[in-house]
Amino acid sequence: MSSRPRGLLLVVSSPSGAGKTTLCNRLRSEFPRLSFSVSTTTRPPRAGETQGVEYNFVDAPTFQEMIARDEFAEYAMVHGNMYGTSAALVRAALEEGRDLLFDIDYQGGRQLRQKFPQDVVLVFILPPSIRDLAERLRRRATDAEEVIERRLRVAREELRHYHEYDYLVMNDDLDGAYDALRAVYLAQLHSRERQRALAEAVLSGQEWLL
Repeated sequence: MSSRPRGLLLVVSSPSGAGKTTLCNRLRSEFPRLSFSVSTTTRPPRAGETQGVEYNFVDAPTFQEMIARDEFAEYAMVHGNMYGTSAALVRAALEEGRDLLFDIDYQGGRQLRQKFPQDVVLVFILPPSIRDLAERLRRRATDAEEVIERRLRVAREELRHYHEYDYLVMNDDLDGAYDALRAVYLAQLHSRERQRALAEAVLSGQEWLL
């Protein structure tokens, strides 16, 4: 019997502008074993994005065909575009003991938990306040005011689903928020359920843990 732990599905969600991308990139930089789950989307590529790296870009009819073939572990409409995660990719990662990091919202996290209840850990990154979030979005100067207002409406809806998450991390200080996210990931790696096979392997070799 292999002592290799099963893979972990780490879902990190937040309203746009709450710092999720920065935190996730930092976590991946420290832990190379944590791979980013590349989603399929109907959103057009932005400048600098590469097919198969940031996203797998498809048109809307192709996405609907993939839904019909049950190819997604989760999918949702976000800001007017469809996003989905390959079910085959998720199953392969779990069996091979590879950890996946998901940048998806509560809809996707909910679907993943329904399909892989023992493998999913849900973390929600909280902004200090809606006012602070609005200021961050405006400082980015990448969106028109009506787009920012729409993002803030979506943010309020996303915040209403905080109770569906296992962990809440307040990003009022980037280093502190990262330490919290890092601690969650490390704790989950060493949970009893994930390390059960390793413990049984030690016991079978008469290597008793005292």
